[in-house]
Amino acid sequence: MNNAIEILKECEAFLEGHFLLSSGRHSSAYCQMAYLQQHPAQCAKVMEQVADKVRALGLDVDVIVGPAMGGIVYAYELGRQLGKRAIFTERVDNVMTLKRFAINPGEKCIIAEDVVTTGISSLETKRVIEEAGGECLGIVCVVDRTKEEAPSPIPILASAAKLDLPNYLPEECPICAEGKLPLVHLGSRKMKEQAKQTL
Repeated sequence: MNNAIEILKECEAFLEGHFLLSSGRHSSAYCQMAYLQQHPAQCAKVMEQVADKVRALGLDVDVIVGPAMGGIVYAYELGRQLGKRAIFTERVDNVMTLKRFAINPGEKCIIAEDVVTTGISSLETKRVIEEAGGECLGIVCVVDRTKEEAPSPIPILASAAKLDLPNYLPEECPICAEGKLPLVHLGSRKMKEQAKQTL
């Protein structure tokens, strides 16, 4: 198994069980990446895999940009390992912006995310980069959940793990049919404890 997934499981950032997604669909697995951020040494190990892949690409990178909130820690850690400047975008009146930082015209940027499923949300950060005169080279992430039939609109340059996590309509959910695991709503306080039963 991918070493990054093993680390995520150790940190309880990769949960297996029976989850209700925000879309209303059910899934047997969920990535709660904030749990990885609780463990800086483990986070650094995971991001080392991403940093090594970025180095191997030989990209000329100036700035790592992490969208708040999920990308802030990963942008910082990647910037630390690559010796590059790390900044973050954030929402102001629900619009993604560079509130605290600047990107200089011509600077080459990489977007750092926690999990990429469709890549659509990263388009907002790409827009901010380009409006500032920077160039967006692509995305790096801890977990790449994109599917071949629905690729990210921004190239994914590197990830620590590639996962194809199944999800189901409630009426088609095989976990429900088995009736063994309770359906856990993501973000609930009981999620972590209930998910432990299958970790």
